[in-house]
Amino acid sequence: VTADGGQIQQAVIALATNAIDAMPDGGTLTFKAFAQQTRVIIEIQDTGFGIEPENMSKIFEPFFTTKEVGKGTGLGLAVCYGIITENGGRLAVRSNIGVGTTFSIFLPLHK
Repeated sequence: VTADGGQIQQAVIALATNAIDAMPDGGTLTFKAFAQQTRVIIEIQDTGFGIEPENMSKIFEPFFTTKEVGKGTGLGLAVCYGIITENGGRLAVRSNIGVGTTFSIFLPLHK
């Protein structure tokens, strides 16, 4: 891929940090990276409490947070979204309450 490695690392770390926060009693954090046709996909998956359906449309908005006061600024996912799109990619999320969440970073393969 053609992307800023430091920025992609920052996004992955932010997504992993959120995943860890979603598993306060422990759980499993899984990273996957693989090529698929014309893109590379990086997945960050947790077995945390999941994202409420009514919040899914808001999670990438700046300053939106479900964390208690003093625990989060609501900028992490907005910054991740900006980084990924700035590098020509796409950020997607799948989540099931009580099962966990998977964030997928899609980056185009370099031609």
